[in-house]
Amino acid sequence: MTSSAAAAGGGEARPALGPFERYLSLWVALCIAAGIALGSAFPGLFDRLARLEYGSVNLVVAVLIWAMVYPMMVAVDFTSLRHVHKRPKGLVITLVVNWLVKPFTMAALGVLFFKYLFARFVDPAQVDQYIAGFILLGAAPCTAMVFVWSQLTRGDATYTLVQVSVNDLVMVFAFAPIVALLLGVTSIAVPWETLLLSVVLYVVIPLAAGLFTRARLIARGGEAAVARFTARIKPFSILGLLATVVLLFGFQGRVILDQPALIALIAVPLLIQSYGIFAIGYGAAYLWRVPYNVAAPCALIGTSNFFELAVAVAIGLFGLNSGAALVTVVGVLVEVPVMLSLVAFSNHTCGWFPAAEQAAQRATRAGRG
Repeated sequence: MTSSAAAAGGGEARPALGPFERYLSLWVALCIAAGIALGSAFPGLFDRLARLEYGSVNLVVAVLIWAMVYPMMVAVDFTSLRHVHKRPKGLVITLVVNWLVKPFTMAALGVLFFKYLFARFVDPAQVDQYIAGFILLGAAPCTAMVFVWSQLTRGDATYTLVQVSVNDLVMVFAFAPIVALLLGVTSIAVPWETLLLSVVLYVVIPLAAGLFTRARLIARGGEAAVARFTARIKPFSILGLLATVVLLFGFQGRVILDQPALIALIAVPLLIQSYGIFAIGYGAAYLWRVPYNVAAPCALIGTSNFFELAVAVAIGLFGLNSGAALVTVVGVLVEVPVMLSLVAFSNHTCGWFPAAEQAAQRATRAGRG
């Protein structure tokens, strides 16, 4: 890693990216292709896997997400939580982008492209459902995958957990009203069981396992034991991501193959939204001089989507073969390569931001003044 990267990360030298991380975009592309091919060749198998669910949460996907999140959770040091209130900027950016910007820009882009720019290329009877799909994605900020993106950008593990936890709490209360407002309806059947169970499965259980493991490691060998253990299990996080990609595209591959032109049209506003939201969050963090290990995760949280929730609500409201469900599936297709490109951009621009120690010293001086 360059000296600027080390400085941005907090001053210490960080290990170079391994082969899994360095070529992650290639592995993801191969897994997308493999998922579509396997889903087409063995539809019965994937239908059976799709039925292994509770509260609309697929249990196989949950296990794979545990593999992604667990290494990150082991690295979380909860003794530093008492200092989080001293660095509120990352939380403020996350909450403003996720709840005051993202849902409304996504809805606006959906209307602009499918009511006007792409109107002659799509079935008019499906336009409102496509827009509904965009709204559902925009109102469902990411929960689980953010831990992977944070890990790949060497984010502050504890601060990332706090950002995601606060965001999840807001989502419980804000998701339904925002979706209802943007859909223009007075009530909406939100699968609360799905939302709450997803938070438990994707955050609470891996966190509890990580805390237990960390406590045992600290008792045996201190922080050095934690570092050795996380280095050994880190590849499982990447493997969990790749296996999840194969599974999701095995579930949805037939839909994608049947309508390739429509998929491309749907992808356009999603790409604009993703890069635009990241620019807002990352730019705000830069202007506010947020340290890099907080700035990168807070921008990536707003960019990524809680696609499990969006897909479940789209199917529940409009049906499995609806335009809304299709948009949320394309959201999965677009998200992984977009997020990998933003992870790479973040890692290359980490020198733009102050190190964590520098930010803390500046805050201390401001408090004294």
